[in-house]
This record gives sequence, C-alpha cells and structure tokens, in this order.
Amino acid sequence: MFSENQIKALSYNLDDSRIKTIDKAGMSFKYLETYDVINVANTIFNYMWDYTITRLEEVARETNQNSNHVITYSAIVKVKIYDAQRNFIEREDTGVGTGTAKTIGDAIDNASKSAVSDALKRTLRSAGGQFGNNLYSKTPNTSQNQQQNYQQPAQLQQSQQQNNQTANYQVQNNTPQDYSSLYNIGLTVMEQGQNLVVIGEDIFSKKDSIKACGFRWDGASKVWFKSIQQQQAA
Repeated sequence: MFSENQIKALSYNLDDSRIKTIDKAGMSFKYLETYDVINVANTIFNYMWDYTITRLEEVARETNQNSNHVITYSAIVKVKIYDAQRNFIEREDTGVGTGTAKTIGDAIDNASKSAVSDALKRTLRSAGGQFGNNLYSKTPNTSQNQQQNYQQPAQLQQSQQQNNQTANYQVQNNTPQDYSSLYNIGLTVMEQGQNLVVIGEDIFSKKDSIKACGFRWDGASKVWFKSIQQQQAA
C-alpha cells in the first residue's frame, strides 16, 4: 500500500521542533498541532488522503465560576489514505474537545473544532511516528534510538512558520491558492496529470465550497478539476 519512501518517512522520529507542550493541572503534556499534522500528511501521502466526521455530538454542558459556558463534544473521525491505483486503507478513532466562552455559540464552536482535531490526530497516529504516536509512550525518546529524524522539505517548513502566526488551522482566507476550506470539510486536493482534482466522500453535496475555490465539474470523468496552469496564474 505505502511506497518505500513513505514507509521510511513514517518510521522516522519526530523533529523536536514540531512538538509543543502544554501544562494542565500541574502536569506537562506534549502534543502536535493540527495544522502541522495535516501538512505532514499532505507531504507524505502526496495529498492522496481525506477524512470524514462520522460522529459529532455534545456530551456535557455546564457553567463555571466565572459564568462562562463550558461545553464538551465527542467526535469520531475516519481517515482514508490512497495509493496511485486508488486502493486505500482506512483508520478511525475518537476524540474529545471542550470549549469555554461567554456565549453558548462560541463554546460550541470551540468544543466541536477541538473534538474533531483531537479525533483526527488520534486517527493519523496509527500510521506512524510522524503523527505523534511516540508521544503516548511512557519510554523517553532518547538519542540512543538509531532512527533518524524526518526532515521536512524547506517549502513545508516555511508554510508551517506562516501557519504559526495564525495559531488556528481553521483558516478563513479562501483564496484560489488556499484550500483549507475544502480540507476542513473532509475533502482533499491532489494533482492528476495537468490538473488539480478534488476527492472525498459526499463530494457533490459540497459543490458550493468546491466551486468557490475555482473548480469545475467534468461530467465525463465525474470529477471536480482545475488546471495547474490556472492555479499558478491565480
């Protein structure tokens, strides 16, 4: 299923610069940011993957001592990773997210996004160490490990530095070069010959979002496409 280069990349240790730390209840936890995981998946799998949210539901609601709404959501995310022949492997996992805000709407928004992010990262970690599976290990990742660190391409590193400035993978800017709006609804943009094509489940029901990114429907091949030349000129 995976190519030799993909297997090699997936087996490398995490670059320490990608690992973030957060303190909760007096304990320190290591994690990867969602945009970072998506960028690495796009690089290793050559954009030939997608994900769908198979369940998203509220599981708890309360008000804290500051009169803020505290809402918790649970999500299940399914990931499909494709090869050049359109064969795919499938992974699924669950995640939980909590949102705290003055308004119920903002708390729901934060909680649902956090739950989906958590589920997506937990699902992808089964693919290899590049997605943070080793962060769950109780054994420290020391220099005695003989594997090399995965060095990301310079272009990807530059992209991640730009994303650091936003600190939010839900990018609102929907320019022709920015397909985050499609990734966020479970679709993927990939190269196919001289075109970019959109793949994913329930693709036609999401046609308004796809058309907004400049893609056109080809009735003969049943795909949404845009020429790479058009993308470069945009």
